[in-house]
Formats: sequence, C-alpha cells, structure tokens
Amino acid sequence: MIAIASDHRGFKMKAEIMRYFDEHEIKYKDYGTFSEESTDYPEKAKEVALAIQKGKAEKGILICGTGLGMSIAANKFKGIRCTVCYSEDVARYARKHNNSNILALGAEVNTIPEAIEIVRIWLATEFEGERHKMRLEMIEEIENENFK
Repeated sequence: MIAIASDHRGFKMKAEIMRYFDEHEIKYKDYGTFSEESTDYPEKAKEVALAIQKGKAEKGILICGTGLGMSIAANKFKGIRCTVCYSEDVARYARKHNNSNILALGAEVNTIPEAIEIVRIWLATEFEGERHKMRLEMIEEIENENFK
C-alpha cells in the first residue's frame, strides 16, 4: 500500500501518478489534497508519515512545488526516510542505499512523465542491505538519541 498526498502545487501531478497506479493495479490511499485550493504541505506530510509509522502503508509519495518542504516535514517523524528525487538515478540510490520509505517529488521541477518514471524506478528498486544497513542503523541511533 502506498500513501500519497500533495499540496495544491502538486495536485495535478498526484492525479497523474494515481492514474498510473490504477493502470498498473498498484494499491494506494489518497491523503489529499483534493483540489488546487491552497493548502499547507506540512499537514499532508504528517498524514503520510503517520500512515507509515502506524503500518497503514508500506511506502509514501509526497508532492509539492519542489519536494523540499514535504521532505523536511516528513523527516521530522521517527523512522521516516523521505528522499527528494529529481532523477531516475537519485530514485534508484534512494532505495538501494538509503531504503527510502517516502519519495518526495517537485511538481515544478519535473514533468509528469519524468515523475512517473521516477516513481516506477523508486518502487521497483530493492534495498541492497549490507554496508548500507549498518549506516541506517547509525541513523536510527541518532533518531533514538534526539527524538524525545
């Protein structure tokens, strides 16, 4: 299950990604926004991050103008590894090396076809483990020290 959300700037891109999910029978839940009316991206990032924390979704996708604000907000939640991906290579490494569980996209940075390809690669790429697992454990230790 993929949790997906956007702010108003990412609304159109989110709709196209959900169309891609429907065409490929990928299960998802839409956490909004449901129009192009102005909305605050931190609320949407929170909903998706909590869905992952609570086990309601395995992965998430967040879309705003650049992906940066969504990423910053989502990464305030313990266990969340939200990565902004502007290219196929970055998406691949975000999963292979960082075991990213939320993908942040920028609707004003990538075209919709580029974003769909980034999503496809991000979802298809498996975490390599090995030396990267040790590094993620180090990040988890930092979280445990600093998240109160």
